[in-house]
Amino acid sequence: MADRIYNVLFLCTANSARSILAESILTAEGQGRFHAFSAGSQPKGTVNPLALKVLDALGYPSQGFRSKGWEEFAGPDAPKMDFVFTVCDSAAGEACPVWPGQPMTAHWGIEDPAAVEGSDIEKERAFSTAARYLKNRISAFLNLPMEAIDHMSLNTKLHDIGRTEGVSSPKTDVA
Repeated sequence: MADRIYNVLFLCTANSARSILAESILTAEGQGRFHAFSAGSQPKGTVNPLALKVLDALGYPSQGFRSKGWEEFAGPDAPKMDFVFTVCDSAAGEACPVWPGQPMTAHWGIEDPAAVEGSDIEKERAFSTAARYLKNRISAFLNLPMEAIDHMSLNTKLHDIGRTEGVSSPKTDVA
């Protein structure tokens, strides 16, 4: 199991900001141990340019992302997910598809940077903050000894990561 590549899906309603940030960060930080994906329940159809700008500024991949629906990952030909994380409260509260392979799920709610109003600097700061919180959670996730702990213990630890700083609301076990 140590040499296995894990598939991880990040979900958000629009798939235009937080889930894209998470996909890029895990792709880079996971160093080939993870294949990251993102999707939305109601995809916006475009990726927020500030998400791409912040990813580029932080040295993360910022090319090739697209806003897509989660149904791409629920069909029989889709990659089997090992983990599915919701990163916005709206997606966490929605009825999710039945994921092939019964992946472990957790809610890692992050405030929506795209909802911030104000100057360009304030908007960009919101995206940078969201990226920092996601990086912290992804770093904690990457440091879990997945091959050495049982499924239930790992599931508890995944939910604990979602309760770290940056939580958008005190949600409990959803997704």
